[in-house]
Amino acid sequence: RRQRQMCIRDSIKAFALIEVDITRGNLNPLPVAVSPLSIDNKSKEKGEVQGISPMELLLMGVAGCSSIDIVAILNKQKINPTTLKMDVKGHRKESEVPSLFYQIDVTIYLEGDFSADKAKRAAQLSFEKYCSVSKTLEPTAKINHHIIFNGVAL
Repeated sequence: RRQRQMCIRDSIKAFALIEVDITRGNLNPLPVAVSPLSIDNKSKEKGEVQGISPMELLLMGVAGCSSIDIVAILNKQKINPTTLKMDVKGHRKESEVPSLFYQIDVTIYLEGDFSADKAKRAAQLSFEKYCSVSKTLEPTAKINHHIIFNGVAL
């Protein structure tokens, strides 16, 4: 059982602490570097934005979840990519409340000594079957993924 802490600050510099329990069942705990994470309101009218918005955290969750999936899928085939980076852009209807993502575009940058077909298949399996974060957002947002493999768009 591990605890992570998030620092939340609003425009008047009030400070709150949230403790999140992470229980992994019978699995060994992962080594986690615990550090404060500032969350802030990007649309506030006064003061400087001093953290990540909750909606940006959702996009980071998509990248993190699918990255883990893609690497795990390739590793099961004895493939170790040398580079994996993601660029995630979320599109929202800013005029609506709540302002939901209606589209999320993910560009996956993969490099390594393996076939483009393996890269495509790993990404496809992640987004269509395994990534819980993407599958959670799927009812309200179309999620598109594009792959740049060894510098070439697939």
